[in-house]
Amino acid sequence: MRIVFHGEVAAQFSTGFQDLLSEKAEIAVLLDNLAAEADRQAYESAEVIVSFQFTAMLPRPEGLKLLHLPGAGYDAVDFNALPPSAIVCNCFGHEQPIAEYVMAALLMREVPLAAADKMLREGDWSYRGSPAKSGRGELAGQTIGILGFGHIGKAIAVRAKAFDMNVHVANRSPVAASPIVDRAFLLKDLPNFWGSADFIVVTVALAPETKGIVGTAAFAAMRPGAVLVNVARGPVVDEEALYDALKTNRIAGAVIDTWYNYPPPGPPRSKVYPSSLPFHELPNILMTPHMSGLTEGTIRRRQQVIADNIERRISGRPCINVVHPAKA
Repeated sequence: MRIVFHGEVAAQFSTGFQDLLSEKAEIAVLLDNLAAEADRQAYESAEVIVSFQFTAMLPRPEGLKLLHLPGAGYDAVDFNALPPSAIVCNCFGHEQPIAEYVMAALLMREVPLAAADKMLREGDWSYRGSPAKSGRGELAGQTIGILGFGHIGKAIAVRAKAFDMNVHVANRSPVAASPIVDRAFLLKDLPNFWGSADFIVVTVALAPETKGIVGTAAFAAMRPGAVLVNVARGPVVDEEALYDALKTNRIAGAVIDTWYNYPPPGPPRSKVYPSSLPFHELPNILMTPHMSGLTEGTIRRRQQVIADNIERRISGRPCINVVHPAKA
């Protein structure tokens, strides 16, 4: 069995991977650019490729049986370039850390631990005073609006309910009645959804119909005190509309983990800002480098899914999480 982990990110899933397989495999970890001829040959001969990308510019692995994405998104896969024998699968397992990231971001706005610590180190006890003076609030009783109700959306809703928040969701398909959902909207009802919540959390997958779905009209409909959190894909939120909404204080703030511009593969060689617009100059945004979903737990859970699907594919059993079936 010839398995290739292609790219810097996919390489993180290769450590200890052989131990999850029932048979000895030939495992190669290749750089993103496949500059060496030996790397290109290893890629071409792979039966299984673990990678976030697949394009017509890469060598063609004619015997490929399985392309396994080590994550949920498949927007970097050109399905038309795949050999007909290849199945494409994805995996999740990142909903737990992403939900924790979202709740941490929300809590940071209401529980100013860092600011209180800094002030007390200077002998300033201001946060011991009245809420009006300290500006401290609480999540209980506030409303979180979750755009997209898949694995991540559900995990966030469970945790938000534990904090006694009201949970509104907007989804492409109807959401069944649930104790963790107070109100549900379809995407055609988004004008009403935007203004219904104090926090809008974007978890919906990037697709042609969701690109830019959070745009100028959405920000205009949001509450002035609203905070946007994006843990989906950058382009789901219109870049210029987001910048304008923050710069003009149309909304109170944003927490953004997924972006519009990423550094090229390989070691960082210079500063790379995540947008052509100067988000880093705005005081009302918290910026993180697409870190919300990747933890040691995520890697372990995804490794197991990938290994299980390899065993299934090689033995002729149906794979799970199939996003593109084989054509031959």
